[in-house]
Amino acid sequence: MKVLIADDHALIRQGMAYALLDKGVASAIVEAEDKDSVLRQLETEKDVDVVLLDLFMPGTHEFDLLCELCDRYPELSVIVVSAAEEPHFMRKSIDFGAAGFIPKSSSMDLMLSAIQLVRNGGIYIPPDMMQAQKSTATEHDFYQVDKESNSSIAKASEGLTNRQREVLVLLAKGMANKEIARALSVSEHTVKIHVTAILRLFRASNRTEVVVKARNANILDDM
Repeated sequence: MKVLIADDHALIRQGMAYALLDKGVASAIVEAEDKDSVLRQLETEKDVDVVLLDLFMPGTHEFDLLCELCDRYPELSVIVVSAAEEPHFMRKSIDFGAAGFIPKSSSMDLMLSAIQLVRNGGIYIPPDMMQAQKSTATEHDFYQVDKESNSSIAKASEGLTNRQREVLVLLAKGMANKEIARALSVSEHTVKIHVTAILRLFRASNRTEVVVKARNANILDDM
């Protein structure tokens, strides 16, 4: 797996690179220190699999680079690694297409585990940030979510393609990406793209949550 580390601090880039290579998570590392160098690296390094992206680098404005990367390179797994730990940064990052959000205060082991989760088709969101997001909601908010969640998921499922429906059924059977790829006669990379799309559509942080939401909304019964 080739990883692009995008951060304007050389020490952070070097620390991440050492850990990724030392633990065998990455086979190759490329680095970028600003927006222009990120885009330049992706133009020349066609086989990058994961981008570890600092939101606030020189040349960027809020989420513009994240949005550009997710739009131009939908096959990439873009994971935000940020010192900004406010829940709304996490929420917006995921909404704009990030496959994960890792606070810079996290341990290196947690970062490595989060990257592996994303590469397996999941979306990583720190549990404490999810809790912080929930704590800002009112009792009425929780009632509305509980009352309308199943209908919202059912509505969201209308946006699934036929292939994504097939992938969802196999996810519900507990199959890994490699098994799904074999069953559908497609590449594992193609499966990963479909899984990521399903996670985003259902606003789920991992495969288990997707299946639970689909079952609760009786979506799987019609597939």
